[in-house]
Amino acid sequence: MRDIVAKRDPEKTRRNKEIEALTGEIDKRIPIVLHLTGYKNEHSLNGTYGGKYAEYIDIKNEVIDTPEQFVALYFQGFLRTLEGLGIFARKGNPYYNAFLHVKKRPVVREWLCLFLKRTYLRNYEALSRVRPSVEEAEVWIGEENASYGILVTPRFKNGQWENDKSEIRHFKLKYWTIGHVLETGLVIPGEQEKLTFNDIAQYLSFFKNTLVRKTGSPHEKEIAKKYCAFVLNSQSPENVPLLIPELRYGGNEKKHEYRLDFTVINPFNMSKVGFELSPWSTHGKLTGIKDKTQKAINEEAKANFEGEMKKLKSYFRKFGITILVYTDIDLKDYDAIFKEISSYLSPTQAPKQLEFQAIEDFLAFTPSI
Repeated sequence: MRDIVAKRDPEKTRRNKEIEALTGEIDKRIPIVLHLTGYKNEHSLNGTYGGKYAEYIDIKNEVIDTPEQFVALYFQGFLRTLEGLGIFARKGNPYYNAFLHVKKRPVVREWLCLFLKRTYLRNYEALSRVRPSVEEAEVWIGEENASYGILVTPRFKNGQWENDKSEIRHFKLKYWTIGHVLETGLVIPGEQEKLTFNDIAQYLSFFKNTLVRKTGSPHEKEIAKKYCAFVLNSQSPENVPLLIPELRYGGNEKKHEYRLDFTVINPFNMSKVGFELSPWSTHGKLTGIKDKTQKAINEEAKANFEGEMKKLKSYFRKFGITILVYTDIDLKDYDAIFKEISSYLSPTQAPKQLEFQAIEDFLAFTPSI
């Protein structure tokens, strides 16, 4: 894989420090936990508890934002398993025995929560993100004879580019970010060729001076400049979401109806937002009206408006893209526009359910008689 990280990832550094601290706390408790539970060694202990997380949690489909959520889901799954035991929830059953140790021994409970949090942090990349569906895993951009594809796991097969579907969920980088495009490059439709970029600066130059410049829009050019500066000034530029230019409604089809000025895909939840720069001169202005009746002028203006609305509705219906539209009054202030755009370029993972209630419910389990 291409070395794309210009700076050390501060988030990964923070996680590694947290993992190290958790390991220290876990090691302090291991001797007494082994004594209280009667397990022969740490390997057996880990196998009984930590090794069960894939059994208790639907890790293929869950998107887990925090260590606390991981702990909560674990105890919820453990509780479901206990409830499913019915009359077999009694001493001698390995699940019930494991439950009793956690219920009766606070130090075992402390150890398990620490162990689970460390497990989550060690598997953070795989557990913490939404994976795009096969349909969502390719984006086509650009004009008719100058289009490119951004795929997740691109491979050239039978004369066309496609994703290796089996590898989409194993993609190591954050989807639809600067790091993503540095890893995969841009594919050229119908040709077994890719445009690859050696570093962030090279991609940004291509983005600004080729992809956006070709549109001829002075407004898009100004936003592109601000985006490039934003990326280069970011602490982790490779994790900044792509500002995707000229998203093609028809995908890889040569003839299609629309292109969207800019699009951002949230790498954590795959939500999409589009930005349409719509000056009157290109999106509403009527020409040749001198010899037209007022009725004809009104009909033409109405058709222009309905065409613009059809475009916005079409992108929402097909791709789920909500579009923000900037008109002439907005386009007087590029800083204000980009400030709004930048809020979508700094997405965060919102924590979901915390662990405390899940543990309380787990500890309150009573076997059926």
